[in-house]
Amino acid sequence: MNFRIVILAAGKGTRMRSDIPKTLTPIGGKPILQYLYESVVASGLNGDPIVVTGPERVRLCDAFGGSCEYAVQEEQLGTGHAVLASRDTVGEADALIVLYGDHPFISSQTIRALAHRHQERGNTITLMTARVPNFEGWRCVFARWGRMFRGADGHISRVVQYKDATDAERDITEVDPALYCFETSWLWENLPRLKNENAQREYYLTDLIEMAAAQGKPLSSIDVAPEEVIGINTQEEREIAEAVLAKRYA
Repeated sequence: MNFRIVILAAGKGTRMRSDIPKTLTPIGGKPILQYLYESVVASGLNGDPIVVTGPERVRLCDAFGGSCEYAVQEEQLGTGHAVLASRDTVGEADALIVLYGDHPFISSQTIRALAHRHQERGNTITLMTARVPNFEGWRCVFARWGRMFRGADGHISRVVQYKDATDAERDITEVDPALYCFETSWLWENLPRLKNENAQREYYLTDLIEMAAAQGKPLSSIDVAPEEVIGINTQEEREIAEAVLAKRYA
């Protein structure tokens, strides 16, 4: 199976309160995006990831010496819109793995495991999920993430974003890092069908989960350690990531 990998990095990162593009913020002396880029290359699936950028395209290109392919999301209209912006650059591929430039700790082994599960099961969508006992302490970084819903059969049926969730739904402790592998033919057919009827008025990639489930398409997940899927959107989350990194190499 032919895989391509897209890294979404077009967000402005205003909550970081920094002049540096969020994905170039240093963690342990190295830009956030560089960690993920190295894991993608080490995975052996596709050594030439596509980075979806916004206004900071030139700075991102300079940081990586032009070693990535780039697609530009001219307007930030959500993650679904960002992936759609990469379509012409992706070209021919059986499956597309979507990652985020502000997740530094995704390992090459996990990327390979996602691809293996996708191919082994013949899935339309394969997801990474993470489970936490609570949202206390350092796990507060997951408190505002989307929640995974499973039916009585244990299969994933949908993802609800925190801002759109009820109090009861927010008590769910299986969270969605929004790291997926898609069958590309199905993806390109269904991405244009996304609607922005939500609190953010954005086109959520996560809405494809419910769409695939409603169509009876096969999907499944792999469990990933919470520490591996930490995202960095604020200086407080950067400090937590620094602490996790220090613990790894203690």
